[in-house]
Amino acid sequence: MYIKYFNDISIDDVPIVGGKNASLGEMYNQLSGKGVRVPNGFATTSDAFWHFLDDNGLKISLKEILNRLDTSTYINLKEIGRKARELILSGHISKPISDEIMRAYDRLCKNAALPVAVRSSATAEDLPHASFAGQHDTFLNVKGKKDVLEAVKKCFASLYTDRAIKYRNDKGFAHSNVALSVGIQKMVRADQGCSGVGFTIEPESGFGNIILLSGVWGLGENIVQGNVTPDEFYIFKPTLETEYFPILQKKRGDKRLTMVYNARKTGNPIINIKTPRSKQQQFVLSDNEIIQLAKWALAIEKHYKKPMDIEWAKDGTTHELYIIQARPETVHRGREKKVYIEYKLLEKSTALVSGNAVGSKIKNGKVLRLQSPKEGKNLTTEHFIVTDNITPDWDPLLKQVGGIITNKGGRTSHAAIVARELGVPAIVGCGNATSTLRDGQTITLSCAEGKTGYVYSGTLKFEETKVDLSNIHMPKTEVKMILADPENAFQLSFYPNNGVGLLRMEFIVTHFVKIHPMALVRFNDIKNQRTSNKIEKLTKSYEKKAAYFIHQLSQGIATIAAAFYPKEVIVRLSDFKTNEYANLIGGKDFEPEEENPMLGFRGASRYYSAWYKEGFALECAAIKRVRDVMGLTNLKVMVPFCRTVSEGKKVLQIMEEYGLKKGENGLEVYTMVEIPSNVILADEFAKIFDGFSIGSNDLTQLTLGIDRDSEIMGHLFDENDPAAKKMVSMAIASAKRTNTKIGLCGQAPSDFPEFAEFLVKEGIDSISFNPDALLQGIDNIYKAEIALNEHKKTEGAIH
Repeated sequence: MYIKYFNDISIDDVPIVGGKNASLGEMYNQLSGKGVRVPNGFATTSDAFWHFLDDNGLKISLKEILNRLDTSTYINLKEIGRKARELILSGHISKPISDEIMRAYDRLCKNAALPVAVRSSATAEDLPHASFAGQHDTFLNVKGKKDVLEAVKKCFASLYTDRAIKYRNDKGFAHSNVALSVGIQKMVRADQGCSGVGFTIEPESGFGNIILLSGVWGLGENIVQGNVTPDEFYIFKPTLETEYFPILQKKRGDKRLTMVYNARKTGNPIINIKTPRSKQQQFVLSDNEIIQLAKWALAIEKHYKKPMDIEWAKDGTTHELYIIQARPETVHRGREKKVYIEYKLLEKSTALVSGNAVGSKIKNGKVLRLQSPKEGKNLTTEHFIVTDNITPDWDPLLKQVGGIITNKGGRTSHAAIVARELGVPAIVGCGNATSTLRDGQTITLSCAEGKTGYVYSGTLKFEETKVDLSNIHMPKTEVKMILADPENAFQLSFYPNNGVGLLRMEFIVTHFVKIHPMALVRFNDIKNQRTSNKIEKLTKSYEKKAAYFIHQLSQGIATIAAAFYPKEVIVRLSDFKTNEYANLIGGKDFEPEEENPMLGFRGASRYYSAWYKEGFALECAAIKRVRDVMGLTNLKVMVPFCRTVSEGKKVLQIMEEYGLKKGENGLEVYTMVEIPSNVILADEFAKIFDGFSIGSNDLTQLTLGIDRDSEIMGHLFDENDPAAKKMVSMAIASAKRTNTKIGLCGQAPSDFPEFAEFLVKEGIDSISFNPDALLQGIDNIYKAEIALNEHKKTEGAIH
């Protein structure tokens, strides 16, 4: 039997129709009833391929050609691949096979010469330890019986592309054991619509509660090739099937080019055209379409019981969405999450270029600029390939490089997928790498600073630490994190923790919002035209400028809340000083000049002030969106620098006016304990707030009367000072007395074991650490608890 229809194919048919076609048949049969739309089709079987080889007498010749491959240097790979493909293309498809293909084509297209997609599917394809991504060829918009048969033969030949030959060698597949099935499928007119890829796992960190979709206008090959930066959408699985809004982030790509079918009969059948500026500014999918695709992706993952890598397309004529491929995700599946290699830069220099980080490594090396893989003869693992983009043709080279840097490409481009699978650090989508970096230049490639990767000048020192999380003993005292950057959240969520004790909003405002909230509320009051132009540029896709602030801030906060869900995440309301607020775009028009901003117009006093309350309304709207619209009710709120009880009441009242009522939808509101008045009147503050968090830096500063930013007075700043510790002790005692939760955020418990021991002895509920101090902090607390228990046993024995 040379043909199998999709409705007769299941995942058990991988040996007959290959991984790609088996998966399409499985989804067509098993998931169509759940709404997942898969274009119908049929596949040639492995028997058809073997019959083709036998009928043309090609097996022995193929074996002889492949036996001549130099598997140590692959210096003759190009020649071997060319000869193998020429041999296949010289053969003919016998009448029994061609007749079956033609009958199936007529049945699929109802006797019309409709366009179809002709896809290669190797019988060893899409196994858990090998993705075969981009190894074999696909032909789109193929019409008529003659062209379909020709495309089938070309697919047979693509079993011997240079990249596929080397990939099989690397993965240990014998060439003579792998057959090529061809899938012929109804054509989705994505050239007139859009298309893209998706992962049911966050591809960098392996965080399992995220679905990442990316998309471009036209055919999805532009994503694979990295020709354009796609739109990206992050969807949160736990709220996907609820009434809440599950889209955590939407990032607009440039989408400068649209890949379409060439209307002319000559030349390349597929061409790139410039995307109109208006479409570049649009997202390729509506929110409803993003959610629909994400639900399908989740259904596919649940069906296969493993993380999946999918391809999707939207037909521009019918406006219907389709899943056109699904295979197991191979990088993170089965990977042990207990052992990490942690990289940390020990020095910095000028960042030459930046882009999307792939992986988390840091590496030193030399630039080798290449325009094509043909130029890569002298590559070593000391070289970083610097090129415009990476296509599947580059794959044979990529195992022997130190890193990859490209102008083009997103997180789901072929370059990113292959780099992850090979464990090669990469920075893709830099834009200007080939024009900025010089051949032979010594650089440091850093993928250890979140989602953005940086290329630094020179050989920078870095630290490589193996972290074995399986040997870490968690103490009874809760251990939480201090976080600011959403880009690190998914990776950091794997570390042992009890949630986030302090989410610093300021970082998100500075790096993702960039604009002073009052400059958006009162845009017409801005005096400087250049400032107005900057704001117009950043907010151009928003009808109301205030919506930009709410959207950007809520995306950042929601990402961190989702990363640690359902553990509690406590976001501190903005605590910029006036000089810091003034540095935001438009900030100088709305901030007073103060002699001592550290003790001035900051924290709680701003929120109800006529100077800032309209800006504070945007902060509240962002938090309300995260909790009430996105369903991340593990988010709690903390009020900083609240000087008096009456001020605390004013803040709670204005929060309620702006939709954040304490107790509603489980909302808890904490306050920082960082002013002596907070300690002295802690019992009174406990009546209006749900919990306390000791800010040890400010509390030490104000107890000892020392400006903590002063270099001259720095030698006297000491959190271990008896007066500062007395304040902490009093705050904890009050919290115990009033049955109020209390934690501490600061460096001291990780730097000083005796400080951790002091906090444990006093009965603190939780301690929050910066990520780089977390493991040391855990160890200090655990040892302090053991020492305290031993002391209690000894005292008990004496008495």
